[in-house]
Amino acid sequence: MSDLFGDERAADPLAPTHAAAPLADRMRPRTAAEYVGQAHLVEGGGFVANVLEKGLKQSLILWGPPGSGKTSLARLIASVSGLRFVPFSAVLSGIKEVKEVMAEAARELERTGKRTLLFVDEIHRFNRAQQDAFLPYLERGDILMIGATTENPSFELNSALLSRARTLVLEPIPIDALVALLRRALGDAERGLGGRVHATDEMLTRIAHAADGDARRALNLLESASELVASGGELDEHVLVTALQRKVLAYDKSGEQHYDLISALHKSVRNSDDNASLYWLVRMLEAGEDRIFVARRMIRMAVEDIGLADPFALRIALDAAETWERLGSPEGELALAQAAVYLARAKKSNALYVAYGEAKRDVERSAAEPVPLHLRNAPTKLMKDAGFGAGYRYAHDDPGAKDEMTCLPPGLVGKRYFGRKP
Repeated sequence: MSDLFGDERAADPLAPTHAAAPLADRMRPRTAAEYVGQAHLVEGGGFVANVLEKGLKQSLILWGPPGSGKTSLARLIASVSGLRFVPFSAVLSGIKEVKEVMAEAARELERTGKRTLLFVDEIHRFNRAQQDAFLPYLERGDILMIGATTENPSFELNSALLSRARTLVLEPIPIDALVALLRRALGDAERGLGGRVHATDEMLTRIAHAADGDARRALNLLESASELVASGGELDEHVLVTALQRKVLAYDKSGEQHYDLISALHKSVRNSDDNASLYWLVRMLEAGEDRIFVARRMIRMAVEDIGLADPFALRIALDAAETWERLGSPEGELALAQAAVYLARAKKSNALYVAYGEAKRDVERSAAEPVPLHLRNAPTKLMKDAGFGAGYRYAHDDPGAKDEMTCLPPGLVGKRYFGRKP
């Protein structure tokens, strides 16, 4: 079985990395003071701060985006835990390896009385049966586990596994923290670039923005840029443009960001924020989102959040979808942008959406009463004799019919789905 770090450093999770390793690996924090980001967890009063002081007492699930410090945090916790540390990759291993690690942990506990701290990277890649293999050992206390995942644990991990671990949410690294990390890497003579190149805070901030909260990406970009500069040189605008190239947005069209970004677009439109609506739309399009999916969701916005306040909004959304299908990229994307801004600026009403929901509930919960006789057609004499159509009043000729003739079934007479009759 291959461990997470590709060597035999399991006994010392903070053992130094070899000099040929990428800068991002060499600059992994060795102490809590070197760790950047996640202030809500690692600073005074935070959960991890307490763990680092008193030791780990329960298993953890670390949920956060790439480069947010999940592996580094696990290694720091392992370094103070006093437990036998075994890193394990769900990408490289299957159920056979899981069982072998669990069995070895049980033997180690029996032989030495020492529990095992198992770090499982990409734990969401294990299927349900593989996840279940951990449960007996966690239940007996043979191991403590730290699982790292970029996917929502609520959807990707068994509820039984989640109930035996505490989930910690990690956020993207803030810009100022990334700049501090890059500055440290520039000057670190032991593990970093040792002052071989120089950069202003403005250039480092540019790199930090391009990294999108990912510390690993930020350090990789810095390393790439430094290779374009002679020793003692400066990371200037030309170097950064060459190193950064076109920004590649982190985006998973079937995962968490897919739903987060479309939610942001929908809620910005609902809030009549045309600037935010345009931003979230462009962000999705630039990341490669399916244009038909975006168009379909904007049609939904037109009927859910605008509805009767501006019925023309639905036509705008439908036309934008058709325009995209005819023109494609990039011209068709302007039609999608026009629709998003129109929807944001349009008057809003969810009256129809709410009324539809109430009517649906009445259909589901009330008896399916027969259509009242006066509303039924009577194309035959038999039907007329049976009373079909009797008492029906033609509203065009009988203005009083609007207020005096009921059209709902008897059990719902007087029901109002809208505030007032039009």
